[in-house]
Amino acid sequence: MRRKRRQRKRKQRLLVLASIILLAVGICAGAWWAIARRESGNGAEAPDVLTSPYTKEIMVMGVDPRTDDTGRSDTLFLVSLDEEAKRASILSIPRDTRVEMEQGAYEKINHAYAYGGHEYAQKVLERLLAAKIDGYVIVNIRAFEKMIDTVGGVDIDVEKRMYYEDPWDEDGGLVIDLYPGEQHLDGKQAMEYVRFRDEEGDIGRIARQQKFLKALLARVTSPEVVPHLAQIVRELGSVIETDMELGDMARFASLLPDIKGNGVESVLLPGRPAWWQETSYWLPDIKEARRLLASQMSAAMTPPIKERAERDAAFYEENLPPGLADVGGTMRIAAPGVVSGEPGAASQNAVKPADIRVKVLNCCGIKGAAAAAAEVLRERGFVIDNEDVGNGSTRDLQETTFTVPKGTEPLFGDLPFPCVIRTGDDDTAVLEIGKDYGNA
Repeated sequence: MRRKRRQRKRKQRLLVLASIILLAVGICAGAWWAIARRESGNGAEAPDVLTSPYTKEIMVMGVDPRTDDTGRSDTLFLVSLDEEAKRASILSIPRDTRVEMEQGAYEKINHAYAYGGHEYAQKVLERLLAAKIDGYVIVNIRAFEKMIDTVGGVDIDVEKRMYYEDPWDEDGGLVIDLYPGEQHLDGKQAMEYVRFRDEEGDIGRIARQQKFLKALLARVTSPEVVPHLAQIVRELGSVIETDMELGDMARFASLLPDIKGNGVESVLLPGRPAWWQETSYWLPDIKEARRLLASQMSAAMTPPIKERAERDAAFYEENLPPGLADVGGTMRIAAPGVVSGEPGAASQNAVKPADIRVKVLNCCGIKGAAAAAAEVLRERGFVIDNEDVGNGSTRDLQETTFTVPKGTEPLFGDLPFPCVIRTGDDDTAVLEIGKDYGNA
């Protein structure tokens, strides 16, 4: 009898959790959403830390586990859930966000999970936001397609033509092929929608995730989903990890219809894009981020909190590395190979990846090579329109060649594929992909 009772209780927990997950399941390259809660400690919080008696702050991570390592958090966001007002807010954290890990070391925030699991990731996020996080949810992104199919898919307005090929994707190749317009997406198509990245990079993808969340929430709160809960329950055990208590799950699940009616506020961590050592970053605006989070938490920006935000923001700016360039316009000091005056001086005239248009031509016959290379370059800040990606005049070029504008050669160094750099007279850079690209 006791065993049956435990089994029944476990099934009840999973049924409620199924509803919670689908409130907030949003994905990228698979990305997931959910809500959870962790019991807070008994000690009083420091006066310069954001806390609120009105909301619970839940860290949600979509994790892509690997066979040979822990994996990284492909998606990270913070849910502020106001139980009394029956509202929810989501603060999306770009995975390229440059944050302090420990002992003065700075990395992208998506590395934190690989370094120390969800505990370390939470510690890093709490330090960035100067806020108390109450709990966590971790979701295995690889089960996304099945979960969406379980609820019968979603209706969404695809905003533009989305086409991308990556034959080197770890799952045996990726092809994204969606047309614009209002349509019903199954699990595979939904995965394509939230994984697609264009010239807007991770920021554009986050916007699509937030749009997808609203469509998913509409589907989850419909009566048509109820018959599928049993199937969802069978899949949950292997795809989610949370410290949410049964009572909290049941209480939060009852809020779903009201949360949908009140709307879910989804915002991006304030900041600006940047470029350093051939790598793209998101530089957070610490003062604005904490002001925004305080608003979502219905918390006061007290003098100690404001003073800490000022100190942390100044310290962050002081510790930006030499050579870092804001993609939006300014540079901390000169980029590699560009002279702009004394170290630390800003330069509005220094050439940046965002100033350079690139054409990518497949001259080797390897399917999807041009699209894959274009994605790499977009992530590094270069401007590549869809019409600039296509086939060259030959399909038998042996050696990959990059012809770049004079004076910009250092910006094209350290590419993750073999390449000969040549200087040209045109303002547009042209990448001609040869057969050696497949050896990268």
